[in-house]
Amino acid sequence: MRLPRTAHTSRPWRIHEIAPDFKIEDVWRMPTPGGPDDFPHLVDQMANGVEAHRSAAVSRFLFAVRWKLGAVLGWDSFDASLGARVPTLRDRLPADLREVPRGPDLKGVPIPFLSVYQTHDEWVAEMANRTVHGLMHVGWVPDTKAPGGYRGQMTVLVKPNGAFGTLYMAGIKPFRYLGIYQQMLLALGREWRATAARRSTAETTRTTGTTGR
Repeated sequence: MRLPRTAHTSRPWRIHEIAPDFKIEDVWRMPTPGGPDDFPHLVDQMANGVEAHRSAAVSRFLFAVRWKLGAVLGWDSFDASLGARVPTLRDRLPADLREVPRGPDLKGVPIPFLSVYQTHDEWVAEMANRTVHGLMHVGWVPDTKAPGGYRGQMTVLVKPNGAFGTLYMAGIKPFRYLGIYQQMLLALGREWRATAARRSTAETTRTTGTTGR
């Protein structure tokens, strides 16, 4: 479910101070209810299970078309990537965020999506090509529908590359809303529910120090 931008701007995320020049494109409620310590599980699932959002035929088709166009038109070439066309956002990090573990990169995506930082309730990954410098911000927020519970919240922030990048983002918006994000979040929610028992066992082991043997 899409959320208003204030769902992101009203929270004290570190990303506000690091990327004030990026525009909020979307904010999404994630179907990932959990407890206060479940955020690392969500980050791990998103980093290692990103192919899940291609499970629907619509998403597979849209991704295939996009990557084919990118290859033909050179949108995703190396000279347009992070460290080439634009510097990585890690260059902006304050000292305390540079010293913590960076977090995992996304696997299984044609364009490198590299982690910028991860805290106890935030994870940011970035990508760049000839159209845009984009950020995926995932946060862990109190769940108003489950007192005492938490859930994931995903925000997409972008800095389009000139007029062409602005037109590109406007052109793909209907496809993102109708085919990509919704299917990705549905698949993410199914996997999250399927691994609930594993998370519960891991939490019990962590808090009791037992192995179940």
